[in-house]
Amino acid sequence: MFVLDSRLQQDSLVLGDLELCRLLLSKDANYPWFILVPRRAEVSELFQLSAADQQQLWQETTRLAEALNGEFAADKMNVATLGNVVSQLHMHVVVRHRDDAAWPAPVWGKVPAIDYAPGQVEAIQQRLRALLGNDLKEA
Repeated sequence: MFVLDSRLQQDSLVLGDLELCRLLLSKDANYPWFILVPRRAEVSELFQLSAADQQQLWQETTRLAEALNGEFAADKMNVATLGNVVSQLHMHVVVRHRDDAAWPAPVWGKVPAIDYAPGQVEAIQQRLRALLGNDLKEA
């Protein structure tokens, strides 16, 4: 049974589910920072996914990154799976701008997180639903 890691629960907001992944938004308004978590039990490495799930993860990651790139006019899209702190397999998809708070360094811990203003998360969720269509379902 899939259970979202407690650290991911603490540090992010659930936006919905794609075919394979739960889509999260990092609780840091410094960056449009999204996280895809395959809804598979006890998976910490890419190679632990079936070949079909690996392909699906890459398709969802690519589609999300492409949509975000256009929507947020990215200078660069950062896509990575690291898992040194949270072992549950998850893919970071971060929109980067040359004038963001951490450019060009990684976003982790560079500056304190900023909370989203009221309504911002709902607006992002609506924009994603428009971009991803019926592929993004309620979690």
